[in-house]
Amino acid sequence: MRHAICNEIFQGWSFADAAKFVRSTGYAGLEIAPFTLAEKPSDITAAQRVEYRDILKSEGLSFVGLHWLMVSPKGLHVTTPDAALRERSWRHIRDLIDLCADLGPNGVMVFGSPVQRSTVDGSTIAEATARYADGLSIVAAQAQEHGVTILVEALPIGQANVVNTLAEAVSIVREIGSPAIQTMFDSHNAVDETEPHAALVEKYFNAIRHVHVNEMDGKHPSMGDYDFKPVLRTLERLGYQGWISLEAFDFSFGAERIARESIDYLNAEIAKKE
Repeated sequence: MRHAICNEIFQGWSFADAAKFVRSTGYAGLEIAPFTLAEKPSDITAAQRVEYRDILKSEGLSFVGLHWLMVSPKGLHVTTPDAALRERSWRHIRDLIDLCADLGPNGVMVFGSPVQRSTVDGSTIAEATARYADGLSIVAAQAQEHGVTILVEALPIGQANVVNTLAEAVSIVREIGSPAIQTMFDSHNAVDETEPHAALVEKYFNAIRHVHVNEMDGKHPSMGDYDFKPVLRTLERLGYQGWISLEAFDFSFGAERIARESIDYLNAEIAKKE
């Protein structure tokens, strides 16, 4: 299993210091929230992109991809009936595709963004979902050309009302039919799924390109009672080649503790035979 970690837990750290610590703790990859680099991807210069890429390379880290795609700039929305705003919002996604490709090869873009895809201004869920799928289909060619894979992330109903299950995410993936549009599994965001998580992973394995691990309350692994073993064993048995990426939402424990405890716990779970 290849371990990665999301960089937003390293608030107040320089990118170089965070990368050095991540590698020294045993992670092989770094996943980046673009808002930690700049308000807009277009604000990140070519020289800065090379610098970030060189830092990762110097530490022996792989660039995993991007997540939290639409935290900034504020006000964007990809399913709004406002065509002009929708165009600006998908332009942002296009800019992120360019950034993702510039930071490293074979990057993924985890498309959660609950506020920016939920229904607004009288749209029905079906209308919003159709606009979401249409936008993805339009940017798919650019993503494929750049070697980037956009991942439709299912979110629980408490966060969003567009694409709430892995089945719905896979339906969009199949509708678009592009290798650049796939899906992923997130243990925390699968809270509303009715099937066992390991069974879901097995059922939709062919479309899963990334995995986020966290406790159901958003804390880092080992701080709750989520049983990661069934999912990890299913991934291993099926020959999963992607990343197991730590995404914690509670930063109060500090970056060092979150990173160390999580990878130690996950490795121990992977090593268990029963």
